Amino acid sequence: MNPRPPATPELAPVHPGGARIEPAAGDWTALDFDAPRRASDTPAAPSALRLWLSRHWLRIALGLAAAGVVAALAVWRQPLSEWVWPETRLQRLREQAGQALSEGRLSSPDGRGARELYEAALALDPDRSDARAGLARTGEVALQQARQAIDGSHFEFARQRIDLARDLAVPRARVEPLAQLLRQRQAVHAGLDRMIVAAAAAREQGRLDGAPDAALPLYLRVLELQPQRNDALEGRDDTLADLLQQARQALERGELVRGAQGIARVQEADPGHADLPDSLTLLESRLERRRAEAAQALRRNKPDAALAGYRDLLAVRPDDGAAREGLLAVASVHAERSERLAADFRFADAEQELALAREVAPTAPAVTLARQHLDRARESRKRFDQETPLRRRQSLQRLLTEAAAAEQRGDLLTPPGDSAYDKLRAAQAIAPADPAVRAAAARLLPAAKRCFERELGGNRLSRAGECLDARRALEGGGGAVREASARLAQRWIGVGSERLGAGELHAARAALQAARSLDGNAPGLAELAARVQAAGAASN
Repeated sequence: MNPRPPATPELAPVHPGGARIEPAAGDWTALDFDAPRRASDTPAAPSALRLWLSRHWLRIALGLAAAGVVAALAVWRQPLSEWVWPETRLQRLREQAGQALSEGRLSSPDGRGARELYEAALALDPDRSDARAGLARTGEVALQQARQAIDGSHFEFARQRIDLARDLAVPRARVEPLAQLLRQRQAVHAGLDRMIVAAAAAREQGRLDGAPDAALPLYLRVLELQPQRNDALEGRDDTLADLLQQARQALERGELVRGAQGIARVQEADPGHADLPDSLTLLESRLERRRAEAAQALRRNKPDAALAGYRDLLAVRPDDGAAREGLLAVASVHAERSERLAADFRFADAEQELALAREVAPTAPAVTLARQHLDRARESRKRFDQETPLRRRQSLQRLLTEAAAAEQRGDLLTPPGDSAYDKLRAAQAIAPADPAVRAAAARLLPAAKRCFERELGGNRLSRAGECLDARRALEGGGGAVREASARLAQRWIGVGSERLGAGELHAARAALQAARSLDGNAPGLAELAARVQAAGAASN
């Protein structure tokens, strides 16, 4: 241990001669310089670290930032490279496309085919010629694969590769010969020559259509594979000509549906056949004739013949409005017959006629009214059967007396229930064959006719319809009543057209319905129905 220096330094001896005397520094060897450092070693360590960090923080921060950048580049290297350097992605697409092409993967729904990859490269840079060249090579390889597939009889794959070559704009001069080769190989494979022979034999036997081995289906199958094969084209045309001849003969015999079906078959197979226009003209004329025949049968009270005609028309032309109206008229005829039979208490016959009406047009208003009339007649008969003969005779006489009184008052049709017409109908329900009842009906008939003419002349059409109902009940459904119905229907058609022109759609519809219930074949009825339908569609 070094000796501690003296507290007061000793003065040096005075130099002879009186020179200035400086104080002495003492013994420097006795100083202990390590004592302060040893005293502060332990408590000063944190302060030293903070001092070091304060001097080097910038270097530390820069180091951490550099490490973060390196980590980010490692994670996002590919997306960043494609964003910063698009050429990198283009190169990758070209490499993948080349690999797919070398492996024969020309096109793939998942986008990994050569075609899709080259197209993706073009989308990124439309000016790159190497991508276009890659697509051209893809087309060439497609042709090569198609040729190999044809040789191996893989015709569907060959067709797909030929279509791919067309899509990739391979020159037509190179694609079409291969496509022709494909058709020829398919023809050989399918045995088209044998099919032609079989088709010709079927035609000679008269088996033109209707079965897979008939002439027309065989010729059409050959033409699907070889569209330009002359013997198949000629055979098809000759077969179609035979079918048209048969169809025209059927039309001449009155077989409307069969003739129309034959013409439709030819029109489906070859809409441009030379004989088709004349056949279509003949068909239209026969359709018009059938409409007229059906309407005439209806006027002559032959509903069965009319029904057959209208059904034939609808089988050929499902949208024939006149035929649909004709069916309603046929249903009305059967419904009227049912009402007359019910009035005579012939309930079995009335039910039969009502069933015919319901079969033709189950929702027709006339069918509903006939059903109600039949039910009322049954109830009347039941009440009549429960009365004694004397009471029935008294009821009948009372009704006839009340009918005569109403006739004298001029209450022919009104008020409902107390009119002469209603009283007579009640009497007819009790004893339709009674001479007094028949005499009363004959007496009221002229009054009903005068009522109809008077109300029709005054353009009171609803009232005229009531008078016509009375005539029908008294006179039956003969020609005079049908003629009166047609006249009243024409008036309603005129009213409907007038109301439609005034924009009163509801009134026009009511007039159309009234005309239709009177005469389903009235001239102008179909035209008014079409106008009302068009106006209704326009208003929605």
